[in-house]
Amino acid sequence: MPKPKSIGFVSLGCPKALVDSEQILTKLRAEGYLISPSYEGADLVVVNTCGFIDAAVEESLDAIGEALAANGKVIVTGCLGAKGNLIREAHPRVLAITGPHAADEVLQHVHAHLPQRHDPFISLMPPQGVKLTPDHFAYLKISEGCNHRCTFCIIPSLRGPLVSRPINDVLQEAHNLAEAGVRELLVISQDTSAYGVDLKYRTGFYNGRPIKTRLKELCEALAEFGIWVRLHYVYPYPAVDDLLPLMAEGKILPYLDVPFQHANPRILKAMKRPASAENNLERIKAWRAVCPDITLRSTFITGFPGETETEFEELLAFIEEARLDRVGCFAYSPVDGATANNLPGALPNEVREERRRRLMDVQEDISAELLAAKIGREIVVLVDEVDEEGTIARSSADAPEVDGLVFINEFFDATPGDFLTVRVVDADEHDLYAEIELT
Repeated sequence: MPKPKSIGFVSLGCPKALVDSEQILTKLRAEGYLISPSYEGADLVVVNTCGFIDAAVEESLDAIGEALAANGKVIVTGCLGAKGNLIREAHPRVLAITGPHAADEVLQHVHAHLPQRHDPFISLMPPQGVKLTPDHFAYLKISEGCNHRCTFCIIPSLRGPLVSRPINDVLQEAHNLAEAGVRELLVISQDTSAYGVDLKYRTGFYNGRPIKTRLKELCEALAEFGIWVRLHYVYPYPAVDDLLPLMAEGKILPYLDVPFQHANPRILKAMKRPASAENNLERIKAWRAVCPDITLRSTFITGFPGETETEFEELLAFIEEARLDRVGCFAYSPVDGATANNLPGALPNEVREERRRRLMDVQEDISAELLAAKIGREIVVLVDEVDEEGTIARSSADAPEVDGLVFINEFFDATPGDFLTVRVVDADEHDLYAEIELT
């Protein structure tokens, strides 16, 4: 019997791209292809690229070149695939190129360049499919694309307009993941708040029960699986207010990742940000009134074209008053094809970067104060890693890879995916240090 064909896989970019990779890998495994851990052991390599900013484009092109040098047979997919000419110019030897969320197209190209006979004995798949995350958490993508036209972003041109997944499909995937032992679901999309808008919030059915295709109803249903549910990329529309009671009641995690990007109205208008007219400080105050323990994470851009020192200081004042728990900040970077490139008042790189550093200096002090206030408290954490030096976990305030960690420097019997109650004994500007509360 011939040996099954083997595919190497490189996944770059954001969690949404990671989910695309998982879907492609699931389909490949279902057809009997093996997944190779190395280029040398693969019959063909698929590279899922990112094309959002210049640094990501360069990383993707480098990854394609590395795969070609090591293996020679490469199929390219993902966001950079929308700029096929750029890839062809840099790497004319690639076998095929597709855009983002194009699993079926990738499979067609694999079939063309690496056909193999289907064998049902090696094609059996677990219901949750192939995952690239650890066994105890998973990303749950609820929609594709975006209807907004933010001037610094080219995602809509790369990934298309908003297309919400049917709510029964989302809930069935969540069920399969929970049954497989996943303890935390990270709900993602380009615009999570807009889930169902394109479908006019039509009613779907899950296990015979009618459920509206809307974020609130989705969260209520996800809460029934009894695992952590964390929301990412939530724009501050008024409808988000409906989620706060679910957080206060412990049904979903009291955590919102809200990409505010700036605080000055003129800059937000120039960015064409959705919900730019909202009074975000008032909204934050209202959220905390309903759910005092809520963790708020956001991202900001400094040095946007035309940003004055006064407008930047307004952003700093927002940071100081909002007292967000987690903040990421990026110095503005021109993206090929973004309309912001044509705006007047481009700032020097050193000014953009200097403002980024100033913002993060302010935020580090805030983060350190907020984390220090947790010393002495008991919190529930989810274990990520255990080794001879201790246990690394995360609290409800900490999303994987982007937020802080909880270090428990004691040896005890725990495994990744366990929930533990610990007492916080120390903190710095990013992480907590805790002791186990043995019962």
